[in-house]
Amino acid sequence: MSELRLASEKRLRIFSGRGFPELAEQVASELGIPLTPTSAYDFANGEIFVRFEESVRGSDAFVIQSHANPVNKNIMEQLIMVDALKRASAKRITVVAPFYGYARQDKKHRGREPITARLMADLFKTAGADRLMVVDLHTSQIQGFFDGPVDHLFALPLLVNYVGSKVDRSRLTIVSPDSGRVRVAERWSDRLGGCPIAFIHKTRDPRIPNEAAIGRVVGDVQGQTCVVIDDMIDTAGTITKAVDALFNEGATEVIVAATHAVLSGPAIDRLKDSRVSEVVVTDTLPIPEEKRFDRLTVLSIAPLLARAIKEVFEDGSVTSLFDGLS
Repeated sequence: MSELRLASEKRLRIFSGRGFPELAEQVASELGIPLTPTSAYDFANGEIFVRFEESVRGSDAFVIQSHANPVNKNIMEQLIMVDALKRASAKRITVVAPFYGYARQDKKHRGREPITARLMADLFKTAGADRLMVVDLHTSQIQGFFDGPVDHLFALPLLVNYVGSKVDRSRLTIVSPDSGRVRVAERWSDRLGGCPIAFIHKTRDPRIPNEAAIGRVVGDVQGQTCVVIDDMIDTAGTITKAVDALFNEGATEVIVAATHAVLSGPAIDRLKDSRVSEVVVTDTLPIPEEKRFDRLTVLSIAPLLARAIKEVFEDGSVTSLFDGLS
């Protein structure tokens, strides 16, 4: 079946940028429809050209592009795709950004700084987007930056179900890498039968990116299997320092679980050299073979995205996918 239809004759169309086409193909396969053929290429000076090879008039369009490295190029390409759809008379345009770029720039730490996460939302709205769909934003307040519906999906159930099947829950402690994620740790604990939680006190200098000073562990982790949870792993400096701190406090095993595997710079070497027993992530971002290693487990986010797209298309309830997380 080339497209899903309702009695109202709405047409569902899935479009993919070049940032992570494999994920878009998986989502389309889950929905039982093909990706809409798209031509995209770069001019000699780096400018991007996009054209859709079929009519999109009146369609319910979902543009999938994860803001992977090169971040700016992939964001610009998605903006151009949205503009092209708007000008081609798509009925509704949903930007699907499993990893939302610039999410860490969500507030001003000092004077004369931008709030780039807000700028991103404004750009998509100006380009013609009617709706955003994202997974595990760095901070929930970003939802308020976009003037329209935002479907904020959570990978927590996917991660919890996997980790919960691997560990002895009687010896399990959920660890937040900082005080800001304690609420997420509590949600993990609730789903795993009320296991204890701990957090790591850390400080960060806003003038120095990707670097945090790890302080003491708050909570008893002696003899415990610890699961360190976070929204992303970038350079892995914070995560590997947290792993060391937990072992120093008597933890017997440490697992890391995160939604977004950014894995910049020294991340892979740091994780390989650490004492972590397993790193569990989702594929909101592409993870090339050279960044994969024996202790890395990658879970598919495609079924969650497909279910959310189906609910939006059928005017159903995306909230039903949150499973008590809203």
